[in-house]
Amino acid sequence: MKKKNRLPIASLVILGLIVLGCLMADMISVKDPSYLDLANYTKAPSKEFIFGTDTLGRDIFSCIWHGGRVSILIGLFATLISTFIAVVYGSVSGMASDFIDTIMMRITEIILSIPSLLIIIFLQAILGASNILSISIVIGVTSWCSIAKLVRTEVRQLRKSEYIIASKSMGGGFFFILFHHLLPNFMSSVMFMIVMNIRSAIVTESTLSFIGLGLPLEIISWGSMLSNAEKALMTNAWWIILIPGVFLVAVLLCVSDLGNWLRGRLNPTDKKV
Repeated sequence: MKKKNRLPIASLVILGLIVLGCLMADMISVKDPSYLDLANYTKAPSKEFIFGTDTLGRDIFSCIWHGGRVSILIGLFATLISTFIAVVYGSVSGMASDFIDTIMMRITEIILSIPSLLIIIFLQAILGASNILSISIVIGVTSWCSIAKLVRTEVRQLRKSEYIIASKSMGGGFFFILFHHLLPNFMSSVMFMIVMNIRSAIVTESTLSFIGLGLPLEIISWGSMLSNAEKALMTNAWWIILIPGVFLVAVLLCVSDLGNWLRGRLNPTDKKV
């Protein structure tokens, strides 16, 4: 049990190095990631091109760090949106009467029953051209239901506490009670799901870009880099798929490892899961 609850140092180091590299992309990039060097397209890794070039002649080493910045930004921004919606919606449901609570929970179950990818494609079609902001909003407004259900459960247990009743009797409003009394008490319980939502948002962005519905090619992300997979397979350019894929999988595994540690740390009853 103690071994399972140890801090995942290796995952933190790897994740920290990748994030640091993305933040310092302008300093460590040897070439302009948006420059189309048509004289050196689909070049294998070499001294000049450390990770090779893609089918458009872009330097993959530079694209990795600039693209990682975009992918991680989308993951964080989408998670921020989904967490805010989930906390407010779940808290309203938890504090409401049984009738309203039942209706609100049925709505979340209906949303969860629909494949999220279909909802994302539908909303993205309404918003129009894809960009970092629109992708983040679409992912954020479709990934809050699971967190909201957990928040609702925690609030139902806390709402009859003496300090909640005292705050209500003294005129405390909903948001005052939420941010001063409820949120500090249930935040640790939902932290695991928040961390895992970052991973899910990055995966969703990559999936959308891979199927041609995500960010355009001029906006570099790990997902848009992987969208060249079909052309790369036809030319046996393995580095175009492998290198962005390795970075993407490494971040996802590190975030998952950190999320599992948080679940065991903050929820002792889940340590065996």
